[in-house]
Amino acid sequence: MTAIGLHNNRRGTFLSRVLNGATWGQVSVSLLILAFLLAFLVWPVATVVWVAFTEKGSGLFTFANFIDFFRTDLFIRSFWNSFYVSAMAVVGASILAMPLAYFTSRFAFRGTGLIQILGFLPLIMPPFVGAVALQLFFGRNGTVNLLLDDWFGFKLGFMEGLNGVIFVQSIHYFPFILINLSAALRNVDRSMEEAAQNLGSYGFRLFRRIVFPLALPGYVAGASLVFVKVFDDLATPLLLNVKDMLAPQAYLRVTSIGIADPMGYVISVVLIVASVASMWVSSLATRNIDYATTQRGGGGIAKRKLRPWEMALVYVVLTLIILLVLAPHFGLLLLSFATIWSFSPLPDGYTVAHYARVFGESSIYIKNTLLYASLAGLIDIVIGTAISYLVLRTKLIGVRGLDLLATAALAIPGVVLGIGYLRAFYGIPLWDGTPLASLWIVIVIALAIRRLPYALRACYAALQQISASLEEAAENLGATKASTVRRIVVPLMTGGLVAGFITSFATAAVELSATLMLVQANQDAPLAYGLYVFMQSAAGRGPGAALGVIAVVIVALSTVASQYVIERERRTKAGSTLNE
Repeated sequence: MTAIGLHNNRRGTFLSRVLNGATWGQVSVSLLILAFLLAFLVWPVATVVWVAFTEKGSGLFTFANFIDFFRTDLFIRSFWNSFYVSAMAVVGASILAMPLAYFTSRFAFRGTGLIQILGFLPLIMPPFVGAVALQLFFGRNGTVNLLLDDWFGFKLGFMEGLNGVIFVQSIHYFPFILINLSAALRNVDRSMEEAAQNLGSYGFRLFRRIVFPLALPGYVAGASLVFVKVFDDLATPLLLNVKDMLAPQAYLRVTSIGIADPMGYVISVVLIVASVASMWVSSLATRNIDYATTQRGGGGIAKRKLRPWEMALVYVVLTLIILLVLAPHFGLLLLSFATIWSFSPLPDGYTVAHYARVFGESSIYIKNTLLYASLAGLIDIVIGTAISYLVLRTKLIGVRGLDLLATAALAIPGVVLGIGYLRAFYGIPLWDGTPLASLWIVIVIALAIRRLPYALRACYAALQQISASLEEAAENLGATKASTVRRIVVPLMTGGLVAGFITSFATAAVELSATLMLVQANQDAPLAYGLYVFMQSAAGRGPGAALGVIAVVIVALSTVASQYVIERERRTKAGSTLNE
């Protein structure tokens, strides 16, 4: 009896250490989330990695697949092409983002807010759709080259081969650098600039030696995002007929040879390693360096006013950049109304027939997207709220691992997740023999996994701003934990939940990489898939452009709604603080 009692006492002590004050309900929720992430993130990715290291036929562990990869000229060329395109896209995006970020955050002139808003617009358009629009303006027979040939007798290869991918990706992803660099520049103490100016440092030297080094963390964060996004992009190279890059090669190997071919999985592992490595290198770039300034937000010093000639020069530079980054939107809008647009600077005529066709024949794409993106957003905010609560309000052992696991989805390319889902779920039959991977709900789950990190961060930030004393007061009055969460915590998190849902919804609505291989029937296809199918042929590009405009409107409205909710929440909290 003594031994049994001692054993029970030890078991109780172990459980109390694991629970660490958490309830069994919280433990159950954490286990459910862990099971979801293991089933739909870890297992598909682990399946991809396992197949990459498995000998075809025997199932034995081997490095032979990777040896074959490094012995194949096409794959090596694809790797270096992907690296080159990603690096050059960072350079191109930096050239576009730096003037916008620097001038709008450091100088006072009219239109800075509008310029910042216009600079963010490329993110609301899928890059492969922007590629079609840019071909109309900058392609071999596009508007710019036709005019250059007519006026000066030569053409420029803006959209030729890898240059086209770099050009499109630089324009589409430069807002990542703009957002992060602008925030970093606003936090640099301007008195340090004045001190440098008093010592004779002006112009570009001041920016290079003082301002940019202090804002380097923001730039590195944005540049690393651009590199990863470009490296993993699938649809843009395919649409521009550039196939010797890693993501297109992974897709083509699986779709043309089959899911049993190991090389598609080897390429997927290389994509994962490259994504993780780029994030790791970006963290090393700013490690062990002090970027702190004595005062935050510029030290309260007003933005410098520009002289007339300086203002004129700034307006010229920024106008040229804005016109360039808005070119895909203008091109898409014109194409959606064009009757014929070929070998001419502008369309030959205009019609609304493309929109009629989209709303008549292809409305299923829009309906599916609204359904899929909404469900994915709901899944994300539910899981994001639960993980945030477990991390911030409990001391359950290992709960931070859920946060890290959910955030790890950022490092998994969409094409890898799609391949993983095919491999992991296609061999699981349902009651009628239909493969699990062919169900539309699998597309929803893939979208939810891809966008979970965005919603999680929004939920986490919202909960951080809620004092735990409010929950303690409710529990002291007899409310249960579940009731407190439902009636106190969730209502107070409304702004963050809505922002997280809209962010997840807007980005999932134009996601293609993870879903391109999961669509088994046209009636289950989302809008991004329909866009890709339309854009494959010249005859379909008019309706495709109309569908693209609809996609841009959906994402734009979602983004505006998100900003409205965030701003309203900020004003409400500011008003409450003043009243107190």
